[in-house]
Amino acid sequence: MIKAENIHKSYGDLEVLKGVNLTIKKGEVVSIVGASGAGKSTLLQIIGTLDKPDTGTIQLNNIATAALNDKALSLFINKNIGFVFQFHHLLPEFTALENVCIPAYIQKKSKTESEKRAMELLSSLGVADRAHHKPSELSGGEQQRVAVCRALMNNPAVILADEPSGNLDSASAKELHNLFFKLRDELNQTFVIVTHNEELANMADRKLVMKDGNIIDK
Repeated sequence: MIKAENIHKSYGDLEVLKGVNLTIKKGEVVSIVGASGAGKSTLLQIIGTLDKPDTGTIQLNNIATAALNDKALSLFINKNIGFVFQFHHLLPEFTALENVCIPAYIQKKSKTESEKRAMELLSSLGVADRAHHKPSELSGGEQQRVAVCRALMNNPAVILADEPSGNLDSASAKELHNLFFKLRDELNQTFVIVTHNEELANMADRKLVMKDGNIIDK
């Protein structure tokens, strides 16, 4: 599903990634842990094509992402990658349903088809009754569930999550963690999760430990 080879990344004189190699199989839940500044989020952003490595290659679903032009890359990201961040990044002026539909609209899917899929997701994640509420009317846990629905909208090959429960209380965090594994079991969904939450990290199929710009424990 994901293959990263010899990934280097520097910002000015600061070398953040120092030759990272990584392979992730379909249906795996992989956590990435390490101290702040170890390079976890930078690696996740490069896997998700939000940033480019200085050297090295990324293959996702057997596609070398560096070979795609900007338009093709945007379409590839929208179809193949779902993102869940610490802060849900829902658009405040839109309802939960409308937020979830956005990735489908980018793919030019019809309103009817998009809303049907969105309601199925909201229902399966237990927030269908909040579909017509705006983010400000939702709890933190509900907002993050809506964000997960949005990430799943186009049946992505992989979901990349950066501190997904970092802004939630312990009960909501536990619910979200269990949800990830439910999605893996039911949909064979692949997850790569950067987290400081030890409970979530230890639940994963594999826990990768980063230190000083490299993976030291697989």
